[in-house]
Amino acid sequence: MRTLNLGILAHVDAGKTTLTERLLYAAGVIDEIGSVDHGSTQTDSLALERQRGITIKSAVVSFVVGSGDDPVTINLIDTPGHPDFIAEVERVLSVLDGAVLVVSAVEGVQAQTRVLMRTLQRLRIPTLVFVNKVDRRGADDERVLREIAAKLTPAVVRMGSVAALGSRDAVATPYGPDDAGFRGRLGELLAEYDDELLAAFVDERPVPYRRLRRELAVQTRAASVHPVYSGSAFTGAGVDTLVDGITELLPAREGDTDGPVSGTVFKVERGPAGEKIAYVRMFSGTVHTRERLTLPRGGEGKVTAIGAFDNGSTVPGDSLVAGRIGKVWGLGDIRIGDAIGTPRAGAAEHHFGQPTLETVVEPARPADRGRLRVALDQLAEQDPLINLRQDDVRQELYVSLYGEVQKEVIQATLADEYDVEVSFRETTTICIERPTGTGAAYELIGADSNPFRATVGLRIEPAEVGSGVRFQLEVELGSMPYAFIRAVEETVRSTLQQGRHGWQVTDCVVTLTHSGYTPPPPYGWSKWSSSAGDFRKLTPLVLMTALRRAGTSVHEPVDRFRLEIPEDTLAVVWPALIGLGSLPQAPAIRDTSAILDGEIPAARVHELQQQLPGLTRGEAVLERAFAGYQPVRGPIPSRPRTDHNPFDRQEYLLHLSHRI
Repeated sequence: MRTLNLGILAHVDAGKTTLTERLLYAAGVIDEIGSVDHGSTQTDSLALERQRGITIKSAVVSFVVGSGDDPVTINLIDTPGHPDFIAEVERVLSVLDGAVLVVSAVEGVQAQTRVLMRTLQRLRIPTLVFVNKVDRRGADDERVLREIAAKLTPAVVRMGSVAALGSRDAVATPYGPDDAGFRGRLGELLAEYDDELLAAFVDERPVPYRRLRRELAVQTRAASVHPVYSGSAFTGAGVDTLVDGITELLPAREGDTDGPVSGTVFKVERGPAGEKIAYVRMFSGTVHTRERLTLPRGGEGKVTAIGAFDNGSTVPGDSLVAGRIGKVWGLGDIRIGDAIGTPRAGAAEHHFGQPTLETVVEPARPADRGRLRVALDQLAEQDPLINLRQDDVRQELYVSLYGEVQKEVIQATLADEYDVEVSFRETTTICIERPTGTGAAYELIGADSNPFRATVGLRIEPAEVGSGVRFQLEVELGSMPYAFIRAVEETVRSTLQQGRHGWQVTDCVVTLTHSGYTPPPPYGWSKWSSSAGDFRKLTPLVLMTALRRAGTSVHEPVDRFRLEIPEDTLAVVWPALIGLGSLPQAPAIRDTSAILDGEIPAARVHELQQQLPGLTRGEAVLERAFAGYQPVRGPIPSRPRTDHNPFDRQEYLLHLSHRI
């Protein structure tokens, strides 16, 4: 049986969870359609999701559509729409065969809609567009279609019409082969990507409708064109036509069950007994229970149980085959993004920006500090981008965030699932540091100032933007045991989490220039022999000396924005943007609106959002996305160190002496 792994994506409140419910109902998986408002939906299973009426965690549900000789199993993944949970969407993208992007017929194309569509196009994920809520007052599917063509992609074709728009009696009717206008629009769009069709239209030769539909499927599966359906997930209008489009136009296929094992972990959760459960999409091969799998960080994991998604529930089984999504138990060291078997090219690629905010989590009861650390460790398994880090000096815990709603979710989750009440300090912006020059340092074994049985020399220099940290050798690989070289590299990477101003140092090359050690005597190890611990203790001192000599600059995150405002408010909005450190481009005037594109420090976006309603009579539309980092202008921000400061040699060595 063919399988299609389908994502439902949308801006928050566009109706994607309701659409998921309607699809499950149409497939016979559920007997009654749940309500987001009443907290009774199938895929919003968390208590907080039901309370707030938003999707926080991605959820998977499976059902079969079609009958006869060619049914299709759809593994449907409902994703969050709120931008604070964009990390959940990112993890899902790596396992999708196709997507449905939901747009409200009332609100139209919104900021998150554009971010999602750009990403789907960049990844070449075949996508259908569903214009939802045609039964709502204010619905205008013609206007929304124009917005889709102007703001998302011009390569769209409308697949049907709507009667009684804006009422509960709204009906969606698909276009058919007898509709000459539809055939003309479809042929014109497809001819842009097919020379044979283009020649037929130039020569005014008729093209059979069946040929047009076949080519529509080819170009949709290539993510070149995007059919647009209209309807109402609430009433069911147009949903059957959408289902037909999903099965006809998106790339359902049979997997290679006999090929090499290759899968991706896109979600991790804990079971009732605290056991780790991995959500796995299999691309090739078959995984069996009791099978031992090699894990990415070394070692093995034995599969103790498998659950495959089937007809709305999880069914225990002995295997998980190519093309399917299932749950796997027994892989204790598994993490989100890990490969099962052979890794896929580009699987670890990030599609959205990293979190740019950070806060300290504090337990309401000091006695809960240990339990809080354990709980946050488990939450970090489910969402690695919260980047949990601990201040060993002040015994404080930091988490990274996309926004304030995410903070509320963490707080509620800790209270409900772990019985730990917490509060948060003020949210701050996360900066980075980059070397501005080249610096080098070394310390020789046996020198009076070096209390460790190790020689380490390091050079640090700038590298291209976005390259991260690269470690390389200028010493012979056999100059000392590989375990010692590995200890130096690991310590370099961990030490660079905090630079001269406390921020992570990135986009640099670190070279090991000097090495030396005291080998054990012939009869075995002695206390005078070098150990990996000597290299781990000395490396931070040498590296930070080199970094001080190189110098660093602090860079803050910036967002790229598009702001649409009434033209007559441009005179007050422009200086406000300048005052917030923005660099807007010359405005484009369309009808009575002014459109401004530019960049703004991420730390000032919240202020901009607060000012815009008053400056524009509440008519501003702001879209933004992470654009990278730029050098800080003005006072250099710093972050308190969470280690024992290898920049201060005396403090660092004193701390080590207390530990010994």
